[in-house]
Amino acid sequence: MHRVIGERDLSSTSFDPETARTMYRDMVRARRFDERAISLQRRGWMSGYPPFEGQEASQIGAAHALEEDDWLFPTYRSNAMQIARDVPMSDILLFRRGRAEYHSDHDMPVFPQAVPIATQIPHAVGAGMAANYRGADHGVLCYFGDGATSEGDFHEGLNFAGVFETPTVFFCENNNWAISLPRQQQTASDTIAEKAKAYGFGGVQVDGMDPLAVHEAVEQGLERARDGDPVLIESLTYRVGAHTTSDDPSRYREDEEDLPEWRTRDPIERFEEYLREQGVVDDAFVETAREEANAELDEAVETAEAVAEANPDDVFDYVYADIPAELEAQKQAVRSHAERSE
Repeated sequence: MHRVIGERDLSSTSFDPETARTMYRDMVRARRFDERAISLQRRGWMSGYPPFEGQEASQIGAAHALEEDDWLFPTYRSNAMQIARDVPMSDILLFRRGRAEYHSDHDMPVFPQAVPIATQIPHAVGAGMAANYRGADHGVLCYFGDGATSEGDFHEGLNFAGVFETPTVFFCENNNWAISLPRQQQTASDTIAEKAKAYGFGGVQVDGMDPLAVHEAVEQGLERARDGDPVLIESLTYRVGAHTTSDDPSRYREDEEDLPEWRTRDPIERFEEYLREQGVVDDAFVETAREEANAELDEAVETAEAVAEANPDDVFDYVYADIPAELEAQKQAVRSHAERSE
């Protein structure tokens, strides 16, 4: 299910120009967030960070296909999706600075990020089962990378979804790398999308560098899922940078990948070129989008820096109702270490 932007115009899709402009703005916002987050991490402002440059079209296209009540189950690299779902940038930055995930009053149906690989997949299926039990009409979009498809949680989650016909769309961003392992070394399947057949439902591939194509695929997938037919979508995209800021991709990846040009080209440049050809954006619009994104980032950083230092006790105080003796000893040890470091 591939889409090539340059061979069609907006009149051949269900998109109006304003929707296209909104998606472009969100892609620019996401790219600036990613660039600023890497810079902040490099100067010790926050802990490790997982870049997503190159995957903006995939994530923004998918996020905009969600209805207001649809649930998003993200993972650690899905910051662009969360930004498009109106999670404040300051919340995401504070999470990387050791604070509670949602510091603001954000109330969108977005589950907390899952850092362990694939653990969010059974949770998303459970949310879909709950929606069925309650007679709710919302869908569930579960985001994960290609490496997650090699985990047991992937099999268990998709198996339950097929059996119980949950309203779940499994959105796999295949950026060709599971940290340092290329896709062809972790699965013998020709595609990830075809894995859906084993669980009794459909799978599709989509050009993940085309936000309009991704939107269309996810929108159609959610419609099917709400009717009791889950879907696995494989979004073919590319990770430009490192797996995380502690990773060195030059140790395992050559610059020239054996991938088609459409999959490695900058998705923002590609989309902007297309929108200019269609007369949807111009220099003034593009410049304004960049300026607004920079201003939003400045405000997000200021908001995050105004929040008080995290209390190490929080790591221990919310695990058990009554803290066991061994955990209390660890808590005191951490507190003593922090006091000596002051």
